[in-house]
Amino acid sequence: MDQSKLNQQEIIFTSPVNSNGVNTHTPQSNHSQSKIYAREQKGKWQQTRRYLNVVLMALFICLPWIEYQGQQAIYFDVATQQFNFFSLVLFPSDLFIFCLVFMLAAFGLFYITKFYGWVWCGFACPQTIWTLMFNWVERRVEGSHNKSKQLDQQPLNINKVSKKLIKHSVWMAISIFTALVFMSYFVPAKSLYLNFIQFELSSTLQAWVWFFVFCTYINAGWMKEKMCQHVCPYSRFQSAMFDTKTWLIDYDSQRGENRGRRKIGQQKKTEQGDCVDCDLCVQVCPVGIDIRNGIQYECISCGLCIDACDQTMSKFKYAKNLIGFRQEQRSEKSWSRHLAYGLVISLTIITMLWWAQHRVDFDLTVSRDRQALYRVNDNDEIENSYIVKVRNKSRDIKQYTVELANPATYTINGQTQFTVLPGELYIATVVAARPDNTTEQRGAITLVVRSISQGTSVEQNTSFYGPKS
Repeated sequence: MDQSKLNQQEIIFTSPVNSNGVNTHTPQSNHSQSKIYAREQKGKWQQTRRYLNVVLMALFICLPWIEYQGQQAIYFDVATQQFNFFSLVLFPSDLFIFCLVFMLAAFGLFYITKFYGWVWCGFACPQTIWTLMFNWVERRVEGSHNKSKQLDQQPLNINKVSKKLIKHSVWMAISIFTALVFMSYFVPAKSLYLNFIQFELSSTLQAWVWFFVFCTYINAGWMKEKMCQHVCPYSRFQSAMFDTKTWLIDYDSQRGENRGRRKIGQQKKTEQGDCVDCDLCVQVCPVGIDIRNGIQYECISCGLCIDACDQTMSKFKYAKNLIGFRQEQRSEKSWSRHLAYGLVISLTIITMLWWAQHRVDFDLTVSRDRQALYRVNDNDEIENSYIVKVRNKSRDIKQYTVELANPATYTINGQTQFTVLPGELYIATVVAARPDNTTEQRGAITLVVRSISQGTSVEQNTSFYGPKS
């Protein structure tokens, strides 16, 4: 792409009207229609996306069925506010790692967008995957895109009603299955499906399941590309990350223009380019744009227009890649462009590893007993009571001991060892004492809770109160 071409594309991208008030974006039929009838297309990019979609769908469906130590390995337990990931159990106190995971995902997505444009939207976005799945069902039931359009234009008859009923029934079945799979990350998968079939789900779960059913049905079946164009925030701001070195789907106008229709085997005229104006690139586009008009924000880089154009070029025995992924400008030092995102992603991963290395699988909270500031026992010792809360964040039964970091000054009276079940919040009352022979009214005390099996410990500072001197 030369600079003049980039300037033309930037005009089309930012506004369809130039400074002279002339419309630079040629409208095409699909944009004027309330519904886009996308034509099916085979090819390299379509095959690549389908393989990737199959892998992503298989992961989405199968992950809730993986078990670890007899329990669901990946499970968000809303009731107990914990997230199980194999041997790792996370609680709200582990919010830091969730922030790091989302940061890593965000920077990874920004990194991909910086270098490869809209490929996330075209190849991995759930909205695109489900929309193309619903479109596949529509083609199987109603026929080609032209037959589907003709069917919509027909008056109501048995054939139309039966096909529409079949299509929407299949769409609803896919939506129900999608909602159940999604809910199986929050409700045990083994019981969810059976209880749903037997109408034994609670009213709350029923409401959530049907909420996601209708979200899937409306988004993928009715809104389709409008969700990307008007609702998705990512599709609106990601173009701000593009530069002249970003890979985008581009039409080679220098080679393609002037476009003109011709028959296979017919010699093209001198003034004609390679584009035969077959409009297949428009017919297969799921968002209904004409890539020959330049870069447009609606494009999701799915590559269907590339496959359609390459297919036509092969029939006419022209060179492929008239439409393809291209950079406006190649960078001689391409490695330098990776430094910023690479550094941020590396720091995030290092922080996650540091967190994993220093994480302790139990939480400790110490608070003073508010019933009394202090008391004197039968041995003339001053006692302070503390409420010790220990959360066992592992999947195993653990034993803990309570110790003092400064045993020379203070002692513990009563229970110093206890057992905590997996995920349990154990509450114990710990009594610390000191001889009543000091003039210090307030002192510092450090309680240490230690895991007997692992030897890890957590300590917390608090205050010890006595009488005024």
